[in-house]
Amino acid sequence: MEPLPSHPGPHRTYRRVLTIAGSDSGGGAGIQADLKTFAALGCYGMSAVTALTAQNTVGVSGIHPVPPDFAAAQISAVLEDIGADAVKIGMLYSAELIRVVAEQLRKFNAHNIVLDPVMVAQSGDRLLRDDAVGAITEYLMPLADVVTPNIPEAEVLVGRDIRSAADMRQAARDLGRFGSRSILVKGGHREEDDSSDLLYVCREDRFVTLTAERVGSRNTHGTGCTLSSAIAARLARGDTLEDAVRHAKDYISRAIRAGAGYTLGRGHGPVHHFFNYWM
Repeated sequence: MEPLPSHPGPHRTYRRVLTIAGSDSGGGAGIQADLKTFAALGCYGMSAVTALTAQNTVGVSGIHPVPPDFAAAQISAVLEDIGADAVKIGMLYSAELIRVVAEQLRKFNAHNIVLDPVMVAQSGDRLLRDDAVGAITEYLMPLADVVTPNIPEAEVLVGRDIRSAADMRQAARDLGRFGSRSILVKGGHREEDDSSDLLYVCREDRFVTLTAERVGSRNTHGTGCTLSSAIAARLARGDTLEDAVRHAKDYISRAIRAGAGYTLGRGHGPVHHFFNYWM
């Protein structure tokens, strides 16, 4: 075997992003969507799998949780050797697993943490045990730079319905009291002409509305995973928090638009993560 060629010159490394999330066997959401997003945005992706799902575009037919100690071992293996410039957290399933993940993130002093409180799949299948909701607010939200609930997830976290823009603002403020740096309430579930998300910067008590054209598409599986991963990737690349969210919003909007014309499976297909590279 010939030796690998040497490349003299300055030392180079990657922008590193770790996803701690469940696996989607259909490839549209979970760690599969996260890794695609990291790659599309110029980052080196790593993963700690928290659950295996038997899943496709139609629904979730099975969930096999990873033992919490093995999830911890994956996180430790990555962070003690490679490290991470940002961390995205997705499906965690149980309170015990949430506590273990939080312990690992504190142990390694992880930063640029994006928390997507995944509770229900696009198909409506529940992905989180009841005991896990309180653990998210207690253990993970105080560590997060950005928390990205959609309307149904925000309703579970605050314990009430969210119907109006004023409701979104109050929910964001209430969620900010759990200790995160910012809250991004995603407005895609509201039946409005556009798709507006609301960013709340907690310490500044400041709101930023991010508006995008609503794209008519059934291919929306994994949009939440993709948006949160895009925020993490942009933070890893050095964006400010607000710029990271703006760039991620633009990326997911373009990925939805690019994927709208495709047919994959019989249900909700994926967005097009690599629209910048091939159509």
